[in-house]
Amino acid sequence: MAVVPTEGPEVMMPSSPEEAVAAFGDGDGVTVFGGATILMVELTHGRVAPRRALLLDRAQLAGVRAEDGRTVVGAMTRLSELESGVEPLATAARHVADGEIRAQATLGGNLCAPPGVESPRGDLQAALIALGAEVRSAGAGGERTEPVEDFLAAGADGRLVLDVSFGAPEAAASASVRRPHAHAYTIMAVHGARVGGELRLAATGVGPRAVRLRAAEQGEAARALDDATPADDALASAWYRERTLPVLVARVLAELAEEA
Repeated sequence: MAVVPTEGPEVMMPSSPEEAVAAFGDGDGVTVFGGATILMVELTHGRVAPRRALLLDRAQLAGVRAEDGRTVVGAMTRLSELESGVEPLATAARHVADGEIRAQATLGGNLCAPPGVESPRGDLQAALIALGAEVRSAGAGGERTEPVEDFLAAGADGRLVLDVSFGAPEAAASASVRRPHAHAYTIMAVHGARVGGELRLAATGVGPRAVRLRAAEQGEAARALDDATPADDALASAWYRERTLPVLVARVLAELAEEA
């Protein structure tokens, strides 16, 4: 593994997944650079000051493959590579920012995106929850695999994402709110899938990170608010989100019903 001497933070450039895991260790003091589309903004504004920088471009963590009947997506896979893949992940990927960002941003970076102050982040999180995806990560306590919803609920901090895996759903649907004033940001999105006969719903833009809408999975769109905590930001108010979320859920439920 290359370690680049600098006057600032220690820069580590692993050349394999094993080197990346070893360099990350327990994550203490390590800032992970994937596509850096979010991180560079944070650095510019002085909100992040790395002590040790882990650059994953050469760590061989990119790519999409089939394994035991499931799709496995490496953490460093660019969002542009997911745009024509499994739904509803493909739709979520196509709606992230613009083509330039999608060609740079990574699955792992999007999954681990911290809550945004001015706008929602982590557009792929809800789609992955809807798919029943599992994330494989390393950190304190070693390697583990867990559902994406559990990974996000724990905060996604202190873990190095290696890959995400999921099976093909029997049906999938998406609905979102995008306004001209929001530019390339998605204000709110709901994704649903039927996986192994189970209906799964999840949303972004209704909490710090994506959440599973368990109450609404029984077919009552209005109960989506049982699992959501909408807040004000630069794109929309909590009031607007509270009134719009059930509408999006109803659209997804109707589309899934048509595919049944």
